[in-house]
Parts: sequence; C-alpha cells; structure tokens
Amino acid sequence: MGRVAGLAGVSVRTLHHYDEIGLVRPSARTAAGYRAYSAGDVERLREVLAYRRLGFGLREVAELVGDPSTDAVAHLRRLRGLLLERRDRADAMVAAIDTELEARAKGLKVTPEEQLEMLGTRLYDAIGGAYTATRRTDPRIAAQIWDALGDARTVLNVGAGTGSYEPADRDVTAVEPSAVMREQRPAGSAPCVAATAESLPFEDRSFDVAMAVSTVHHWEDPAAGLREMRRVARRVVVLTFDTDEPGWQARFWLTRVYLPEFATVLAGFPSLAGMADAIGARAEPVPVPWDCADGLFEAYWRRPRAYLEEHVRRAVSVWTRVGPQAEQRAVRSLSDDLDSGRWAEDNSHLADLDAADLGLRLLIA
Repeated sequence: MGRVAGLAGVSVRTLHHYDEIGLVRPSARTAAGYRAYSAGDVERLREVLAYRRLGFGLREVAELVGDPSTDAVAHLRRLRGLLLERRDRADAMVAAIDTELEARAKGLKVTPEEQLEMLGTRLYDAIGGAYTATRRTDPRIAAQIWDALGDARTVLNVGAGTGSYEPADRDVTAVEPSAVMREQRPAGSAPCVAATAESLPFEDRSFDVAMAVSTVHHWEDPAAGLREMRRVARRVVVLTFDTDEPGWQARFWLTRVYLPEFATVLAGFPSLAGMADAIGARAEPVPVPWDCADGLFEAYWRRPRAYLEEHVRRAVSVWTRVGPQAEQRAVRSLSDDLDSGRWAEDNSHLADLDAADLGLRLLIA
C-alpha cells in the first residue's frame, strides 16, 4: 500500500479511507498478510484519483467508477473530454483576464460585477451561451448538407454543439465534448454522447453516415478525427473551410482589411486537399446567403454592422482566439469606415449579390 501511495502521490491514510468506504479495496494479500493491489485495483484507483482531481465528490466518483456499463477505455475517453473542456474554460479565462488588463492599463474602471463575471463560472457559459442567440440552422445550407446525406437512415453528428443542422427525419446520435453546449441542446433533440472526434466510442461502421458541421477547426487533431469518422460510418459529410486557394485570406473583406489575424488562427489548419484525401472525399462550395440565419463568422458579409454587436462576436470562436486587442481594433476600424461611408464605397459590388463564396466547403465521401 505504501508503494502504491507513493506512485499515486497520495497518503496511505487516503488509501485506507478508500478501502474503508469501499471505493478502492485491495483485492490481494502479500505472503505476510499485507494489502496488495492487483492491476485492476490500480486501474480503478487511477480513475478515482483522476475524477477527484477534476473536482468530483466521493459519492459522484463512486457512481462513475461503479457504472457496470463503462469500461477503462470509456473512462479514459470521458476523462479526456472533461480535460479538454477544462482547457477551453482556461482559455476563456485567459481571454477575460487580457480584457481586464487592457481596461486597467487604459485607466478604465472595472466594476466588482464585471470582475466576478470575468473570472467566475459565468464566463465560459456566457461565451458558449451566445450560440443559441445567433447560431441557428440556415435552411439553404441545411438543404445542401442534407442532400449530401443521401438515403442514410442512421447519422452521427460529430462536434454537434447545440444541434444545428441535425436532420429531423433521420436517426441521429450526437457527439459533443462541451457540457455547456450539451446543456443548450433543445428538448427532444438527438441523444448526445460526451466524447471527442479523435476518440469516438462506437464500433466500426456503426452508422450510415457521419457528419461534422463547422467544427473541425476546434479539434485537437483534425486528421485523427476525420479518420475516426471514416471508421465508424460508411460515408462522411463535413462542412469546413478552404485555405488551399492562393490569397484565400483576401476573399472576405473582414479578414482582408480589418482582421488579418484570422490567417494566424488557421495557421495550423490542415489543407482542404489533405482533409479530402483522409476520407476520400470530393469538395463542393457552400455559398453563404446574404441573409444567412446561422451567425457563423462569414454570415454578415452584406450586413457589416452586425460585427459591431458584442453578442454576435461572442458566438464565433474566431474573435476570442485573435484576442481582445485585435478584436477591438477591428471593431473600431470597421465602425469608423461604416460611419464615414468608406465601407459602402469599397464594397458596393456586394449590394446586388444574393450569396457569396467565402471559402466554405462541403466534403462528401
């Protein structure tokens, strides 16, 4: 027991307590009669300690590790998802701290309420919570995605978020690692599994088709996630972004003139050709309607004043990732150009367009 305690970084007293309450009981004895841990005991102890270090109470941990339907691999996948969610929360807190530091450097007063909102539990909820206000299914984009699904009856939606673009006439299973997103899924929506794209908890060829909509750029390892989709489904449909085309950063006025940092955000993003090769897919353009109902990054290309709205920007991860300094500079510059008429003059050719090709691509395999 002492050796296990040393390896695990806990006290012998802690292990005795776990034994007393039946959480982790050593199942073996040495020749001298001392408690000894089998490989299975150590595996269970690892799960218990991991959940404890993520903040779970002993009663919650007992329920988690005592679930007979969950094996060691499932626990690892769950733990990985929880850790990724914690990382996202930490990233959001860093962005909030940067915002407050910049405000203080300018001599601006930060109220107690703002301080608590920046660093409290509401921070990540506010960022993720903006999705339901602006991120809705656009029927024209949906029609293109659903047409690509073909006659599939069983559909896996990977990185499902709040459930946009899930077809109501199919048997859908959703996968989403973020609890904030899962909690915002509407009543009656498809069942949602807490897992990541890179480690899907399903058998080979479990679904007719696996779909992923505007999520690949959030994945830790996009290539691995795409391979997993190909493994668990007979066909794959992915809405993503094309960075292969020369000068792709310049095709959208927002990134060309006001937010060049967008290129940095996608610096490590895999090429469209590479993603297509990974799943054996063809690519087709997805035009963005001028009145797009889905408030994705490119949605307001003909409605520029929308980008001045805080709640619009908060529902798009790009703004958080470029940082508050770049965001505020872009918003100020765009606001000035809208007020002066310069934006209208520079972009007068957009006024008669019903849709624009801004790099969205549908990979169909």
